[in-house]
Amino acid sequence: MSKVVSVLGVKIQVLPTQIALEEIKELLAKGGAHSLFFVNAHTLNLAYEDVGYRAALNSADLILNDGIGVEIAARLFGVRFPENLVGTDFIPKLCALARDLNLSLYLLGSKPGVAELAAAKLKATLPGLEVVGAHHGYFSEAEEDEVIRAIQEASPDILLVGFGNPLQEKWIALHREVLRVPLSIGVGAFIDFAAGLVRRAPCWARRARMEWVFRLMLEPGRLWRRYILGNPKFLWRVFRARLCAARAWKEDGRWA
Repeated sequence: MSKVVSVLGVKIQVLPTQIALEEIKELLAKGGAHSLFFVNAHTLNLAYEDVGYRAALNSADLILNDGIGVEIAARLFGVRFPENLVGTDFIPKLCALARDLNLSLYLLGSKPGVAELAAAKLKATLPGLEVVGAHHGYFSEAEEDEVIRAIQEASPDILLVGFGNPLQEKWIALHREVLRVPLSIGVGAFIDFAAGLVRRAPCWARRARMEWVFRLMLEPGRLWRRYILGNPKFLWRVFRARLCAARAWKEDGRWA
């Protein structure tokens, strides 16, 4: 069993990339329907405020760390992540694994036409990768059953769902069993990135864990609340949780 750290009530696995991929291979070999989510400071802020969302996250078989905020939080509890498993970097490695294992993908999310474009670009980048379907994420509640049937009929091994947080994780948690997909993953903006519609931060910014600053510069109107207000709020919540834990340990007599 992998080591786990709980941050604001969400249990995150402490894994390097290669071991995480091995864990995914084991899940796929087990049979049944499984899920994988990535959490960052924004995700955990939402989960802190929404107990239903927190339950949806914790229903996943794997929860992986994404971003410097989660890294700082874990360190406050004495845990160091071996790598930053940002989904936009991890998912292409998972796609390569799928290609090598002859596993198929289905892309669900973004605006009409984008998932198809992302599928075409992924197949061009990874010759031999099988993408058995793609559908946009702007379907109505009345159209949901039709979308689910399309996924069932395509019978992918891996479903990438890019609705954004918290919708994608809640949707997967609600429909995972009926979808009958071996592995469903919440991928955020990955479909937009894969389609070439959104620029990645320069490599130096990613290495410095500053990709969020680059995204904020690109979309300040949409993201300023998430980062400018959300990041300090997240760190305060984690620091307060750490103080409460320390106080509880001291009162229990575990500290001298």
